[in-house]
Amino acid sequence: MNTLKAGDKAPLFDLQDQYGETHSLESALKNGKVLVYFYPKASTPGCTVQACGLRDSKAELDSLNVTVFGLSPDAVPRLTKFSEKQELNFTLLSDEGHAVADAFGVWGEKKFMGKVYDGIHRLSFLVAQNGTIEHVFNKFKTKEHHDVVLNYLKGE
Repeated sequence: MNTLKAGDKAPLFDLQDQYGETHSLESALKNGKVLVYFYPKASTPGCTVQACGLRDSKAELDSLNVTVFGLSPDAVPRLTKFSEKQELNFTLLSDEGHAVADAFGVWGEKKFMGKVYDGIHRLSFLVAQNGTIEHVFNKFKTKEHHDVVLNYLKGE
């Protein structure tokens, strides 16, 4: 796994959201910074807590001109169910073939309960308007992710 770092150029992508509409990183950057956060699987406990924290922080993120893209290898129908059940107010993107996760360097070997498998490592990238990675969030608890992001954005 070769994870991107601050200063690296963010890989551009076009992916379908929870409603089947296509979103591009390039287009989103026209409106400000983009938080690209990778999570393993929709509707699991940790991913739900993380998503709900971002949902509840959306107004503050909007005021800071930050667009949120949540990426997972889930298919669009699973994202739709997750978004509707949790009343999410930001964009979830389907990276089924994990090509974008590979490009950001977050797809790799994981270990859980004695099993070894490939999957997404829970990391978030703040992409500046010029398309470079401004900051990598790699040390946080799921329930505090939104606070860690907001504190960074506010310079705290």
